[in-house]
Amino acid sequence: MFSRLSAQSARRFVKPNVQARFASTKPHVSEQPKQVAAVTAGIVASTALAYMYVDNTVSANMADEGLHPPEHPWSHNGPLSTYDHAAIRRGFQVYQEVCSQCHSLDRIAWRNLIGVSHTEDEVKALAEEHEYTDGPDDNGDMFQRPGKPSDYMPRPYPNDEAARAGNAGALPPDLSLMTKARHGGADYVFALLTGYMDPPGGVEVREGLNYNPYFPGGAIAMARVLFDGLVEYEDGTPATTSQMAKDVSVFLSWAAEPEHDERKKMGMKATVIITGLLGLSLWLKRFKFAPIKTRKIAYNPPK
Repeated sequence: MFSRLSAQSARRFVKPNVQARFASTKPHVSEQPKQVAAVTAGIVASTALAYMYVDNTVSANMADEGLHPPEHPWSHNGPLSTYDHAAIRRGFQVYQEVCSQCHSLDRIAWRNLIGVSHTEDEVKALAEEHEYTDGPDDNGDMFQRPGKPSDYMPRPYPNDEAARAGNAGALPPDLSLMTKARHGGADYVFALLTGYMDPPGGVEVREGLNYNPYFPGGAIAMARVLFDGLVEYEDGTPATTSQMAKDVSVFLSWAAEPEHDERKKMGMKATVIITGLLGLSLWLKRFKFAPIKTRKIAYNPPK
């Protein structure tokens, strides 16, 4: 009996020491509110200063930044959705008949249209309508030849200086990556093409410029170019201003990301494979560790 009482008293004596040994020695947050507030204020101040110095062109004036374009339910925005290839074909027609007079599409070759919006024969016929400088020939001279599917779409001007001279000093941008380069993407392009209007009262627009609230600053050198019935679609779709703007926005979205459909297809395949491997790994884990986790270890002390 005496030994049992002494053992119980010894356990009561050791327990507080064990708790003290494993207790945390770090001060609690509530014990140092001033230091926490100072650190938080320092983080906020440094973030604000970095934002001011790095992005000092941001303006709170909507006229300087342009109106934010409204979002539209584009058919290719879904995780498993693809481009509307009929719209790509119509959008290319709008680009070819309207936009290509001033804007280039340097990153797109004729062959990129094959299997997307046109057949191979159609692409060859489109490319042969243009003359390209090639060479040198056997005599060392450059020569003109009909276009091939491997050629890139021709520029409307030979150089930037000629483009500025033909557009009152303004340089028409290349449209290959336009939906990637502008905030809002296809929404911005659609809003810009359909957003021309008379300037409101108190707003003055210089001669030669046009008012468009979606363009930063509100004054844009490009005049309105889309009007109802401007093109005649091959499939009979009514060529309204909004329809043409929608189609060319889809076409420029494809031009900026031609691998869009293939990327989503590969992503779906990868998801299926990874899901299968995850299920297999879970089964293998249970198969290997089930005997280990459910086994019982018994200790029989020597007598």
